[in-house]
Amino acid sequence: MGGPRRTSDGRGRRGSVLSGVAVAIGCVLFLGGFVWGAVLYQPYTVPTDSMSPTIGKDDRVLAERVDGSDVHRGDVVVFRDSVWGDMPMVKRVVGVGGDKIACCDKQGRLTVNGKAIDEPYLAREGRASPTMFSATVPGDHLFLLGDNRDTSVDSRGHLTDGDQGTVSRDAVDARVEAVVWPLGAMGTLEEPSGFDGLPGGVSERGPLTLITGMVVAGAVLILGGAAYGPLTRRTSGKGKPPHSVATSRSAEPGARSGAERAAGAVAPGRQGKPGDRLGKAAGGTGHGAARPPGAAEGASTDAEVPGRPGRGGKGTARSSG
Repeated sequence: MGGPRRTSDGRGRRGSVLSGVAVAIGCVLFLGGFVWGAVLYQPYTVPTDSMSPTIGKDDRVLAERVDGSDVHRGDVVVFRDSVWGDMPMVKRVVGVGGDKIACCDKQGRLTVNGKAIDEPYLAREGRASPTMFSATVPGDHLFLLGDNRDTSVDSRGHLTDGDQGTVSRDAVDARVEAVVWPLGAMGTLEEPSGFDGLPGGVSERGPLTLITGMVVAGAVLILGGAAYGPLTRRTSGKGKPPHSVATSRSAEPGARSGAERAAGAVAPGRQGKPGDRLGKAAGGTGHGAARPPGAAEGASTDAEVPGRPGRGGKGTARSSG
C-alpha cells in the first residue's frame, strides 16, 4: 500500500511544479506582450469613411509608432498637419520625395514616375480618381490619398498649397497595421503590392502578429496551469478503490490468539467476571483450585463446606458442632 501512494504523491508533486512553471511562463508572455504592444502601438479611432473599405467609419485601429523617415509608399499613416486641420488624420502614402504623381492614364490608373499602380484596396471601380491631377513631391514630403477617392479630402484638395498638397515626413506619428474593432473587420491590413517595383519598395510588417501570439499563448498557459490543480483533485477522487479493512482478527485491538483462548486468558482491557475460571479449575486435578473466601491455606475444602459430601469416599457431612 505504501508504494502506490508514494508514486501518486510524486506525480502530484511533479504536476504541481509543472503547473506553477506554466503559470509563471504564461504571466511573462502575457504581461510582456501587453507591455511591448503598449510601447510600440497606439490605438486610434477613424471618424470618417475616407479610408473605406480598408478602414470604415468609427473603426478602431492599431498603429505602430514610427519615425517619418521609415515610411514607404503604400503605408497607411496617422499624421498631423496644421494646414489640414492640426488633428490626427489617416491617409495612404502614394508618393515620396522626388516622385511625380499623376492621374489618370488611359486605363484610369494612378501613375508614379510613369508606372501604373494596381490599387485593389480602392472603394470605387474604374478610374482611380474622379478628378485629374498631377504633382511633384518635394524632398522629405509625402503625397497622401484616401482609399475612398470619391469623398476623401486629401492631397488633391491641397494642390494649391505651398508644397503641392504634400505633408512633411516629420508630421507622421504612426503607421496603421491592423483594425481591431469591430470584430467583423478585425485583421491586419493587406500589403500594398502595387508599389513593389518602385525604388525603396514597401515597409516591412511590425511585430504585431508576434505580440498577439505572445498574449494568446500566455493566456492559455495561465488558464491551463491554474486549472490543473482543481482538475487533478477532482479526477483523483474518482475510480479509487475503497480503503482496505483488516480482516485478520490478530489485527483487531484486544484480539486473542488461539492459545490464549484455550487457556481461558482474559483479553487485555477486559475485566473477567468473578468465577469465570472457577468452574474450569474445579473440574481439574485440584492443583491451583480457587478457595472459598475465608478458607485457610492448605486446608481441605471438603471440611469447610457444611452439608456437602466429602471426597475420597466420605459420604456424609461432618457435624458443625
